[in-house]
Amino acid sequence: MIVHDSVRRAIEITPASSARDRTIDITTIGRRTGLERRIEIWFYRALGRTYLSGLPSRPSWYLNLLANPEFTFHLKNGVRADLRAKATPITDEAERRRIFTEIVADLNQPSNPGQIDQPTHVEDWVRGSRLMEVTFLD
Repeated sequence: MIVHDSVRRAIEITPASSARDRTIDITTIGRRTGLERRIEIWFYRALGRTYLSGLPSRPSWYLNLLANPEFTFHLKNGVRADLRAKATPITDEAERRRIFTEIVADLNQPSNPGQIDQPTHVEDWVRGSRLMEVTFLD
């Protein structure tokens, strides 16, 4: 996928990135209704890739992506862009642990203004979080 440098930089967040930098919207297709559903969510970078993750309290986005993996990834803070993407669930426990180890290390960096508290133990993430890898489409 060819993207403008500012979009690439916005996606390739670093440990110095704030909660605001991580905050995006995604538009999924409802698994039961077939209607578009837009929600706010955080994205993460780990092992050179982009991921969506969330605690199990509101798994609708995850279930929608399981049923219809193509979605829109909306950058909205600083850089604005609507990117076509595809989600792939990460279910292998060893792979989840590798990814969440890097995410948690990133989140455990000294706090930035606007940083939102997240679980700080890898096992909390492995046991209780949904995880999707994001692939950007042309």
